Amino acid sequence: MPEEQQDTMIAVDSLVANEFAVELDGETLTGVFRVSGLKTFKLTSHGSETTMERVREPFTLVKMVQRDGNNPFNKWLRETVTKTSGSRPRRDITVMAVDDGVETRRWAFQGAWISEVRYSDFDSSTTEMVEEIITIHYDSLTESWPATSDLD
Repeated sequence: MPEEQQDTMIAVDSLVANEFAVELDGETLTGVFRVSGLKTFKLTSHGSETTMERVREPFTLVKMVQRDGNNPFNKWLRETVTKTSGSRPRRDITVMAVDDGVETRRWAFQGAWISEVRYSDFDSSTTEMVEEIITIHYDSLTESWPATSDLD
């Protein structure tokens, strides 16, 4: 490659979808298969005007069913199930994108609450783990880029 082209090469860093971590009130959750439906904003058009609107749409956390009733998630789930009226038990959940062991993006959801729990099929013809599929709402979101110390 000619020397002038070498000077203009740009390294592109990308994330792999299986490199992430989830914390519940600062404690790492184990057994999380996936997080889906993260939407932090949307653009809306009104005639010639386009505005950016922060949204608080629920997201889905899919994890394995774990037997320890005292792990942080199961405690939260038990509190939610037994709460028959009033506000739901709330926690702070953080989803972190990780690249080669370095946290690159962080979504911190404050005041998160569980609105639905469903389970994958129990099926004797498969060896798949049973999934706990949780819909989570939240009060506010803080998004940050911890791997970049010199943000413009």
